[in-house]
Amino acid sequence: MISRQECEAMLDRLTGMQVFQRVAATGSLSGAARVLRMSQTMATKHVAALEARLGAKLFYRTTRRLTLTEAGRTYLEACERILADVAVADEAVSAAQTVVSGTLRLNVPVSFGILEIAPVLPEFAARYPGLTVDLGLNDRQVDLVEEGWDLAIRIGTMKDSTLQARRLASCRMLVCAAPSYLEARGTPRAVAELKAHDCLGYTLSRIVGAETWAFGKDGKVKVAVSGSLRASNGDALVAAAVGGQGIIYQPTFLVAPAIRPGRLQALQLDKDTIEMSGIYAVFPSGRAPPAKVRAMIDFLLARFAPVPPWDRDLQV
Repeated sequence: MISRQECEAMLDRLTGMQVFQRVAATGSLSGAARVLRMSQTMATKHVAALEARLGAKLFYRTTRRLTLTEAGRTYLEACERILADVAVADEAVSAAQTVVSGTLRLNVPVSFGILEIAPVLPEFAARYPGLTVDLGLNDRQVDLVEEGWDLAIRIGTMKDSTLQARRLASCRMLVCAAPSYLEARGTPRAVAELKAHDCLGYTLSRIVGAETWAFGKDGKVKVAVSGSLRASNGDALVAAAVGGQGIIYQPTFLVAPAIRPGRLQALQLDKDTIEMSGIYAVFPSGRAPPAKVRAMIDFLLARFAPVPPWDRDLQV
């Protein structure tokens, strides 16, 4: 039988491993402490206790960041396996009693969140009355671990290998303008003609940004563009385009509401629009996602399949 002292020592060691893993992920004691909701002093003590017990230095310390030593990298691999096994064991035992409850911190791009996520949250809340959604609307790519987000929606190619990703839907792109603009300036038929038009740029994208638009399924056809408006928000660009200010290159979830009633017209050019890889739900790796995360992902998958609502009956 395990004594109380042995049990406390085991729990303390697991906590130390969790702190160590978070410090390695965030590069700072303060970041790990925030995520784990403990003081920085306590986080420092856990790391110091680990190093003392192991007799090895786990981090190189600079004024700005902590980086893993060779011993630290070796120990991190073992810690991640152990903590993942513990999480799986916990979930296996409690699966039958798992209740979707607590708070789900969900971060979503501004326009997509307003148009496609916020309207379905009442249905989600009715299905899971014990769960509170903390919805963050932000076009900046947040650090899920550092900032304590449970789940994020991201659009485009996934590059962060430290996150798990689940594809929720496709993301088609269209080049559009208002009929009034096309009547005044003419309708371009080739991507090369866009250089002579007022192209309204999205400043947060390198693919369809303020100075260059990419075409072709692989995005290798690049066209230099310029215009009288640049914005960091797609809704602002859509509003300006509807008002006749210029041409925009935006995803269908943004432009479809204006295309259906004829306020915007999709242009047929000589090159295909770029194929974005999709819309994804992403969450921290290294463990099975909690029930609240799985619940939201499954809910969105059911809503967006087989064709996402913004593309249904869109004849372009």
